[in-house]
Amino acid sequence: MTSRGMFISLEGGEGAGKSTLLAGLRSHIEQRGAKLVQTREPGGTVIGEAVRAIVLDPSSHGLAAETELLLMFASRAQLVREVIKPALAAGRWVLCDRYADASYAYQGGGRGQPEARIAALESWACDGLQPDLTLLLDLPVATGRARAAGRGEADRIEVEADAFFERVRASYRARAAAEPGRFRVLDASQSPEQVLQAAIHTLENWLQESQA
Repeated sequence: MTSRGMFISLEGGEGAGKSTLLAGLRSHIEQRGAKLVQTREPGGTVIGEAVRAIVLDPSSHGLAAETELLLMFASRAQLVREVIKPALAAGRWVLCDRYADASYAYQGGGRGQPEARIAALESWACDGLQPDLTLLLDLPVATGRARAAGRGEADRIEVEADAFFERVRASYRARAAAEPGRFRVLDASQSPEQVLQAAIHTLENWLQESQA
């Protein structure tokens, strides 16, 4: 019988360096001999990528907060069933750029959607599936926004005011504090190389703890 794979998610605000860290972590995990599936949210499937295009398109400025929340979980429901669960069942590791915690941070903290509503959607859409380990890249909002400003035209969420992203960061930190068994917080204000080494060290320690 094939043992279940590991499910690792990366979370963080704008400019936290998730894309850079994902590449380095993927290389490290594959060097360990694990078969890996890398994906992202919203997106990761044909349907999910179509949802992503709607949610991030600056022309979707009339999107209601409730609609945004439902779209995020629609994409997530498809990703869980089409990609994540089959990969885990086949013994593969899954490395995901954001997952349900992002909805608590962005649609909850940022948009003010009730936590109980998000939790109900998570239970249904995610079919009870949570990451085994969540790495939260944390850094001051001003630092992250300065980094993100050099990446090209801002999407619909990136144009929000600093206060929005302060609420997002506070929500992420609160979730990490409430679930210390699953979350590990990394100082993302360091260099990409330092963040990667910290992430690898954290991952290896967590694996040792899990197997103890």
